[in-house]
Amino acid sequence: MIQLTPQMRILVAVEPADFRRGIDGLARLAREELDSDPFSGWIFVFRNRRATAVKVLVYDGQGFWLCHKRLSRGRFRFWPDGGLKGVRALEAHELQVLLSAGDFAAAQAAPPWRRVSAGG
Repeated sequence: MIQLTPQMRILVAVEPADFRRGIDGLARLAREELDSDPFSGWIFVFRNRRATAVKVLVYDGQGFWLCHKRLSRGRFRFWPDGGLKGVRALEAHELQVLLSAGDFAAAQAAPPWRRVSAGG
């Protein structure tokens, strides 16, 4: 089972992926294009060219999970841009908003970590 936790490393491919690819094809894309190990346990997120679907690939220690979400109507209006080598890291709460076809950049969420001041 896949559970998103704040400690998980999540990488999003900025460029669209060929959705004819399955687990092996996306694992290869993670290794070659995103320069990451698909067996690391990190979550890899890809979208199709029309921005109507996403695929999530993760290795859980026993095998790969491949989750596919296709919107019944509309598109994923927001998708991360920029990043080194066509990849962008996300926080777990940002991925949850993104998978709901929302704009995580516009979401009002607390930062994942902030320094607590020693003074009172």
